[in-house]
Amino acid sequence: MILAALAGCTVVAPKTRLMVDDARPTSELIRITPRDRAGNVPSAGRFEVRSPEGTLERVTVAEFQDGARRTVPGRISGDGHSWRPAPGGLGLAARYTVDVVARDASGHRAVRHSMFTTYVPEHRFLGYFTPEPYTTVGTGMIVSFAFSRPITDRAAVERAIRVTSRPPVEIAAHWFGSSRLDFRPRAYWKPGTEVTLDLRLRDVRGAQGVYGSQWKTVGFRVGRSQVSTVDAAAHTMTVVRDGRPPETVPVTAGGPGSDTYNGRMVITEKSPVTRMNGETVGFGGEYDISDVPHAMRLTASGTFLHGNYWADPSVFGTQNVSHGCIGLPDAQGGDPSSPAGRFYDTSLIGDVVEVVRSPERVVAPDNGLGGWNMSWDQWRAGSALG
Repeated sequence: MILAALAGCTVVAPKTRLMVDDARPTSELIRITPRDRAGNVPSAGRFEVRSPEGTLERVTVAEFQDGARRTVPGRISGDGHSWRPAPGGLGLAARYTVDVVARDASGHRAVRHSMFTTYVPEHRFLGYFTPEPYTTVGTGMIVSFAFSRPITDRAAVERAIRVTSRPPVEIAAHWFGSSRLDFRPRAYWKPGTEVTLDLRLRDVRGAQGVYGSQWKTVGFRVGRSQVSTVDAAAHTMTVVRDGRPPETVPVTAGGPGSDTYNGRMVITEKSPVTRMNGETVGFGGEYDISDVPHAMRLTASGTFLHGNYWADPSVFGTQNVSHGCIGLPDAQGGDPSSPAGRFYDTSLIGDVVEVVRSPERVVAPDNGLGGWNMSWDQWRAGSALG
């Protein structure tokens, strides 16, 4: 489960001209409780959305529990400053996503995406999985399970999860530590493939005195093929979609000292607008931009491919000036006809973005869905079944 809210990077000032909005406020317009990525939230815990200095326009909350999705009802207060759910409390062993749109006193909109998980009763474990059931994804999607408790009996748990496809291909598992198990085929999925996940974890022993509770079958579909290659040295991105003639667009990648990772990465999130704050990824107060458009997450550590409206247009195709992200030309507010807007609209969760000729090392296979950077033999060696 690859999920997050605050994004990781923006441009760093090169020796040439850059346009940076230094007057942008750093205070958050939207405040969500529980905090993003909170775990073990009690069912009676505090849950609210607030905008003390603005007005909430829309709050959408979804609950994912035992393979089912439901919309959580709630209401925005009369003054527009807060939202609370309808009475009833949170469900146990569930994942919640929160999407909020608010407007400040000047009329500017801000968007936030957040998630949290609730308490799993003692002696039970759950596997939260990506992608979401019954979605259509790109050909690079890796099935990833994040377990609510560390697993010591890995072979038993791996044996109880079956991932199959139509048309059939060989699919193998790989453990990353005691709480994450990924599945992938030898090569990218073929377009149109139907993938099924059979979870037979109920009463399976995951660790001493800890047993599974899930028993269900879900699936997803693989859509068209799209693989994009970012050449960090040439400052270009070449997009190949379903065998059509390649399209090349100018980009700016990570600047010296903040170079973009090499290797194959997978889009795991899409946000029409997101906030990027340097404090969340170790860059202190170097930047805080609340309205980064057309943002697509590539790594858990904060690498995004996104629209960029604040850099001098001359840097695209000529210089690498970001803190590690890949920037495409865009307009403030997000222009659907810009290179960033067009790429965003045609991309799926699960599409592959490969970076070449960057001075940085290859991305770690457990940083996001980076497992395609392992050979097939290396991948299979990570199975607990031998």
